Amino acid sequence: MEPTAEVQEVLENTAEILQNPTQILEVEPSQIDKALQTLIQAGINFGMKLLVAVLILVCGIWLSNKITRSFKRMMQRREFDPSLQSFLGSFINILLKIFVFIIVLTTVGVQMTSLVAVLGAASLAVGMALQGTLQNFAGGIIILLFKPFRVDDIIETASGKVGVVKKIMIFTTEIHTFDNQVVFLPNGALANGIITNLSHGKDRRTDLSISISYGDDVDVARKAILEVLKKDKRILKKPEPTVFVASLADSSVVLTVRFWSHYSDMLAVAADLNEQLYKALPKKKIHFPFPQMDVHVIK
Repeated sequence: MEPTAEVQEVLENTAEILQNPTQILEVEPSQIDKALQTLIQAGINFGMKLLVAVLILVCGIWLSNKITRSFKRMMQRREFDPSLQSFLGSFINILLKIFVFIIVLTTVGVQMTSLVAVLGAASLAVGMALQGTLQNFAGGIIILLFKPFRVDDIIETASGKVGVVKKIMIFTTEIHTFDNQVVFLPNGALANGIITNLSHGKDRRTDLSISISYGDDVDVARKAILEVLKKDKRILKKPEPTVFVASLADSSVVLTVRFWSHYSDMLAVAADLNEQLYKALPKKKIHFPFPQMDVHVIK
């Protein structure tokens, strides 16, 4: 903030007097009163500017929050994409608050030309320091444009995080895992990494591995497994469930049980089938083997 011409003149006279203290005796009382009045008036003017700046700051923040809420309600009424709502809402809120702070600085008396020059000189260093942040911002734009996932979708990231997308913000995406953890993922990593959208595709295939003992009848085991599958209404009729020999392991014959269900039922169906097959197969004289090794002693 640059001082006014009157204040500058008083400061120059004061500095000159301090350099030559003998001049203090030559100064007339009227000049001292004038200098004091000038300083007092400058202080009052600055105080008024500061008070106005504080009022602008308080009212500006309140108004920016109100505009942001109104903007979000407008997007909800027009049924904007939920991910776009959270992104644009946070972006507008930050933009309005930056605008308020610029007005506050201008009201106090900060010269915006000099401020812009300082910001321009520091922009390179700030840009280097905020490379990751700017990358996250660009990642958020890419996510909103290409929509690899939306709010309420279940995704799995390259780092192995699985959860429901709750918010897509400017720099991060908020997901809630199935054990009720809240995870914030950087948008840059999401945009550049592998994302598996588990919500795309209504029907999903599940493969279960069932091991039976060598010597057990595979056809009997297949028939018993298919009977259990037919009783579960959550398993789709088309494509039909299948049971086949997947491999001959060291201690068991491995059967693959393949069926289709809605994604929302997939985990529950798999858990229930494991328990039902564990109870049903022994009734058909199908055994679950233990790891074993045959040792032959040659005399």
